[in-house]
Amino acid sequence: MSASAIFILDLKGKVLICRNYMGNMDMNQIDHFMPILMKREEEAEMSPLVSHGSAHFLWIKHSNLYLVAMTKKNANAALVYSFLYKIVQVFKEYFKELEEESIRDNFVTVYELMDEVMDFGFPQTTDSKILQEYITQQGHKLEVGAPRPPATVTNAVSWRSEGIKYRKNEVFMDVIESVNLLVSANGSVLRSEIVGSIKLKVVLSGMPELRLGLNDKVLFEITGREKSKTVELEDVKFHQCVRLSRFENDRTISFIPPDGESELMSYRLNTTVKPLIWIESVIEKFSHSRVEIKVKARSQFKSRSTANNVSILVPVPSDADSPKFKTSTGSAKWVPEKNVVQWNIKSFPGGKEYVMRAHFGLPSVESDELEAKRPITVNFEIPYFTVSGIQVRYLKIIEKSGYQALPWVRYITQSGGLDLNGKL
Repeated sequence: MSASAIFILDLKGKVLICRNYMGNMDMNQIDHFMPILMKREEEAEMSPLVSHGSAHFLWIKHSNLYLVAMTKKNANAALVYSFLYKIVQVFKEYFKELEEESIRDNFVTVYELMDEVMDFGFPQTTDSKILQEYITQQGHKLEVGAPRPPATVTNAVSWRSEGIKYRKNEVFMDVIESVNLLVSANGSVLRSEIVGSIKLKVVLSGMPELRLGLNDKVLFEITGREKSKTVELEDVKFHQCVRLSRFENDRTISFIPPDGESELMSYRLNTTVKPLIWIESVIEKFSHSRVEIKVKARSQFKSRSTANNVSILVPVPSDADSPKFKTSTGSAKWVPEKNVVQWNIKSFPGGKEYVMRAHFGLPSVESDELEAKRPITVNFEIPYFTVSGIQVRYLKIIEKSGYQALPWVRYITQSGGLDLNGKL
């Protein structure tokens, strides 16, 4: 990719921050961006890329700001957008919230960051931990002492500073899985996928080495333990701290972790998964102007687990009115702007079944919209549970000073995209 310039605008299109990286374009071209965008919005033709003459504007909106990359070349759009979202993340880590006010209050720091993250139109360093070695906020004072280069210049471990100290040394690890499912009206699973990630919160002194062992199928085949319960991970992506050569040799995940929060790895499994919460729905017509929607929800996981904050979104016709609800548990409400009934269940134990009935008035129950097959959407979270069966076998913490550290591991399963095509 190459971007001639980056702009940060307010909602009226006024330039708050701009940086000209290549000097090959008229910076006043940005004045055409907002009028074009407003015209597109009026015509309901919004696009993430707009053009004026030879100038192309690739933009994203965050809070009350527009971040715009201007280029006249045939740039790699996906990389440009990835960069824009990355600098949003950098600003948020510096200023907590990225809004117009935070830009105005920290414009010197913003300009310094803009100079570091891109050079001559090409992305450079976008790792906030490395940037914080060079650029500090005005409110933070540096230690007084002999000047020395940042640790990231001389240290091979660029993502972790030297001299970190904590009173209590701990590592918190979250294994989070999202289940993406599309189920037909007759109960057939049309698409199923598990997307997982392992996230860390590291509170460790010094430069520790961590070694993580999973019930990885390839590892167990190498060591002759094929009979053990294993998972076969696909599309594995690691944080830069992981020693890839060692993983390729003996499947050991060995790394010196970044301080604080980070994502260690992500993975995907294409496997057949039954819906953890199964939904059945039927619609009954009463007279010429009233219908009842009956929805059954059944948890299909073991009773020792419990789904929390379950939200079931049931589509209803747009001309429905006068709603009345009856639930065996939880509460239901009508969300007219989305044309759905939202059934909320705070706690849903495994092996249970609940029912919700919704009565609606309609201008005519013969309306074709009654037969529209919009999917029912289910959202939930199950702690201490993973669908794939992935397990952390061990998490070793090795540091030359020999201190004792506590590792904590938590498993969470979430609904990713769980759409069930009912009989609505």
